[in-house]
Amino acid sequence: MSDPTPEPVLDEHDPHDPHEGSVIPVSSTGGSRRRTRRGRGCVPVLIVLAVLGGLLYVGVTKGVEVIKDQFSEAEDFAGPGRGKVNFEVEPGDTSTDIGRNLKDQGVVASVDAFVAAASGEPKAGGIQVGFYPLKKEMSAEQALQVLVDPANIISNAITFPEGLRVVDILDILVDKTDFTRRDFQKVLDNPGPLGLPDYAEGNAEGYLFPSTYGFGPNETPESMLTAMVDRWKQAADDAGLEDAAAALDLSPHELMTVASLVEAEGRGDDMPKISRVIYNRLDDVTGPTIGRLQIDATVNYALGRELVAIPTLDDLEVDSPYNTYANAGLPPGPIEAPGDAAIQAASNPADGDWLFYVTVNLETGETKFTESYDEFLAFKDELRDYCATQSDRC
Repeated sequence: MSDPTPEPVLDEHDPHDPHEGSVIPVSSTGGSRRRTRRGRGCVPVLIVLAVLGGLLYVGVTKGVEVIKDQFSEAEDFAGPGRGKVNFEVEPGDTSTDIGRNLKDQGVVASVDAFVAAASGEPKAGGIQVGFYPLKKEMSAEQALQVLVDPANIISNAITFPEGLRVVDILDILVDKTDFTRRDFQKVLDNPGPLGLPDYAEGNAEGYLFPSTYGFGPNETPESMLTAMVDRWKQAADDAGLEDAAAALDLSPHELMTVASLVEAEGRGDDMPKISRVIYNRLDDVTGPTIGRLQIDATVNYALGRELVAIPTLDDLEVDSPYNTYANAGLPPGPIEAPGDAAIQAASNPADGDWLFYVTVNLETGETKFTESYDEFLAFKDELRDYCATQSDRC
């Protein structure tokens, strides 16, 4: 018997197989290509799961933070603070605005702590605009208690009495602030930003209103002088200055000049009467005064000295438009800053025919009025006797 024909041996490396030369293990479940495709499909699934897991973590974390915020107290400092902070409350600030600014300046630990403290304080809604002395790292409650008390507002309170010239006002400002006279004079030399009325023609004399001002730590020479002009505007509005000037056939600037003369010459209830004397004299162009006011204070202003001085005969000859002994009519402008009473008196003069007045007692301010020149001379003698026997102010 002959041997059976041997079966052909199959070559594992098929010359037509595109993967020839690679060792690909054979799988009993159906070949290498399907296995490869399943392996690649797992990658996107894993990525998706990772993203979902990350989002879940972030969501849970945020949720926990929200819950903690709802059920835990806001961060707050415990101590009274340290150092120094000049904190400003600005117009329109809410409790949240104030809390945010306090946190930004390191005064409180959190906005929420301050807002929570303010919500339990009835006076928190009345916090006034201004600067307050606070500290770094204060408790919200302690910071709030400083802010609700207007007595804590930082201000440099400066009082300017009635009857001051600009030079006198600058003396006070230089003495009470850290600025120099030159700093203030630069503003007066370029007065546009001050808001002076057009009829002042850039001259602040008479338009820096006498009052008490609370200047904060951020004030400048310009802001201080502007505040004084703004206060004058209020006084002028209260007196109806422009309407009163028109009724008296004057310009507003002329009325302010009269007010400054009234301030220099009178006090109290005498002011409207002195105002009337001035108007009567201005009209008396053919009478005994020939339209001349003959006010000592204008001569002193022309000489650049205190307005209360008593001028000599030589002083009365000074060549100046402010010399109301030598010139008829009003001087060119105000000689000092009048207050409310003087502006009101100039706007509303008393009724009377007086042409003369003399203050016969410098201590009490007693002033006598007359339309008679002879009686006027008698009043002057009374003043001389007073000066000789009762006063060293003459």
